[in-house]
Amino acid sequence: MNKHENLSAEAQARQGLPSRPWSPGETDRQDRLIRYLGAVATAAAERSRFAEQAPAHDTAGPPPAAGSASQQPSPPEARVPLVRDVMDVPAVSLRDDLPYRDIARLLAREQVGAVPVVDAEDHVIGVVSESDLLAKVAFEASGHRPGRVGRLRERRMHSKARGETAADLMTSPAITVLPGTTVAEAAWLATLSRLKRLPVADGAGRLVGVVRRNALLQVLIRDDAGIRAEVEARVEACCPPQDRTTVEVAVQDGIVELTGRLPSATMARLVAEVEAIADVVEVKNLLTAA
Repeated sequence: MNKHENLSAEAQARQGLPSRPWSPGETDRQDRLIRYLGAVATAAAERSRFAEQAPAHDTAGPPPAAGSASQQPSPPEARVPLVRDVMDVPAVSLRDDLPYRDIARLLAREQVGAVPVVDAEDHVIGVVSESDLLAKVAFEASGHRPGRVGRLRERRMHSKARGETAADLMTSPAITVLPGTTVAEAAWLATLSRLKRLPVADGAGRLVGVVRRNALLQVLIRDDAGIRAEVEARVEACCPPQDRTTVEVAVQDGIVELTGRLPSATMARLVAEVEAIADVVEVKNLLTAA
């Protein structure tokens, strides 16, 4: 292998390594991130399945009688958390005429990195962030000015940095979500837009709250105790009273272990129910047929 090939091999090897040594908690963080993405995908797939299975009612005919066999059960709403369940109310906001120094004080006081900007009727018209303020003070402190052929993005930043109020500095239009948006959909939006906080607006565009990215994360990722509680609830629902006490449940890192004795039909139903639970990584079926 010549010198050029050696350098190429070393470069490829470096690309497979992290840019800095992992911290002691990095492995756990990576595991939580993988489970988070899996939970988002599971929730989105479940919502699509419910939409596909929803019966199409004939508007010309009479509605189905209550309790009739043709009436399909509605999906369990409790298993589809919405933004309104986790958003912060009331939401911190500011008016579009607020000077930038007061914006900086507000961000520091509230310990947030960005705040929605609203008009006189509380309509969300933009978001102002620490990055917007930093661009302004950086241009003022450095005296840097883009040249005639400066990059378009740099020239736009300079033009924006000359502003004095929130209306001049904010990013507009703002990315918002409705209170009835599912947590899974809001999580996708936060991921794609790289936002830590999403303004929540009603149908008229008025600010009603703010949802934090870590709040979405906590809803979508449950700890082992939360998973075990739902598995035990499925045991109660699937198994006859005389069989429930024979089933033992253990959960570690999202892996569910079932032990005990059950009739074959009940065993198959229980395992299928547990495998369908969000955040369950794997089911170890150690049950034996009674």
